[in-house]
Amino acid sequence: QVRLVESGGGLVQPGGSLRLSCAASGNIFSINVMDWYRRAPGKERELVAAITSGGSTDYTDSVKGRFSISRDNTKNTLYLQMNSLKPEDTAIYYCHAIQRSVNQYWGQGTQVTVSS
Repeated sequence: QVRLVESGGGLVQPGGSLRLSCAASGNIFSINVMDWYRRAPGKERELVAAITSGGSTDYTDSVKGRFSISRDNTKNTLYLQMNSLKPEDTAIYYCHAIQRSVNQYWGQGTQVTVSS
């Protein structure tokens, strides 16, 4: 019903920046929340950043001040601007959406590798 496709991942040096995008298609009506999760090797999946339809944002403590989540409703696209990247940020990043507070959708994930 809703398809989420991430892009923008890749290899970056510590201190560098990346901008992830998540394009939503299909029945995108009444999506309340869009957010980014990540899963690093050997670690549990964690919520990185979230944004509501009203524009409220939330970040996990480890990325506050470095990451910024935003959405462009005219393009049905979610973004995650990642600055001052650290090796600890290396993970697969997943786009996630909640529709009508009950339906959930996941993207396929995009790999972010921070290494020199």
